[in-house]
Amino acid sequence: MSPKEKIYKILHEARTVVSGEDIRAALGVSRVAVWKHIQGMIKSGISIESSPKGYLLRSDSDSLLPYEFGKRQDRVHYFTELPSTMDKAIELARGGCRANTVVIAGSQQEGRGRMRRAWNSGEGGLYFSVVVRPDIPVNLAGIVNLAVAIDMTAVLRTRCRVAATVKWPNDILVDGKKICGILSQMETEGDYVDYITIGVGLNVNNVPAKEIPNATSLKVVTGGSLARKEILTAFLDRFEKRISAFDPGEVLDQWKAVNSTIGKAVHIVTINSTFSGEAVAIDSQGGLVLQKEDGKRQTVIYGDCFYK
Repeated sequence: MSPKEKIYKILHEARTVVSGEDIRAALGVSRVAVWKHIQGMIKSGISIESSPKGYLLRSDSDSLLPYEFGKRQDRVHYFTELPSTMDKAIELARGGCRANTVVIAGSQQEGRGRMRRAWNSGEGGLYFSVVVRPDIPVNLAGIVNLAVAIDMTAVLRTRCRVAATVKWPNDILVDGKKICGILSQMETEGDYVDYITIGVGLNVNNVPAKEIPNATSLKVVTGGSLARKEILTAFLDRFEKRISAFDPGEVLDQWKAVNSTIGKAVHIVTINSTFSGEAVAIDSQGGLVLQKEDGKRQTVIYGDCFYK
């Protein structure tokens, strides 16, 4: 447990003001070190009041530490900083971790999106990966990605009151700008999935850099700060229920209802190829069906989608 996690545990369990001296004694560090750790916690979004008597953890603190997730806390792994939550989740999955294990990072040094592009992962965003072990054949794994996008979109619409839509394959947009990216990786046993790790990066209380004009955040859209733990909890409530009784047909129907891609002229870029046409449908495995200029149809199973 890191010093910051120890401090949070002390304040969380006390539910009242704790003196700097008591924290110092519990950690075996200097008062200056305690102050520095607490300043770092405040900067990361944890609401701590400081007074001559000591420190008080406010009940509205935006902490993502395991203690905040109740019955889930034994499956939640929080790190102030990680190279990548996906890499850590894959490590845990290969080690046999339970289904619905969650890895959260306050920030990521090597966050990535599709085709290993960098994902800006500064403080204030919500960066997490989930390990799932659905009993499904490999050819339906892509539907799980769509399910993640649907459930996060539902949370953004109902809890955050923003008009979020899904762009194939797994981006979430608000006002035409990207607010959330989703990435997945799986390992298989024969024709069936062993596990899928799903990485999610949601811009919450961070403000995207000016050099990323097509990105936005909940803070930009709503004008205020939101509790990341409430967003994550609401998402996990939905997604865990869905994955426990996974219904691909239901996912496809719901995706069609919240997507912004079908009916648009699109340009798809993969590692080796590009495709253009009108997006006319999604197939039973989550592939995007294009109507090309020559009248032929083509199904694309992955790639970056750009609206023309």
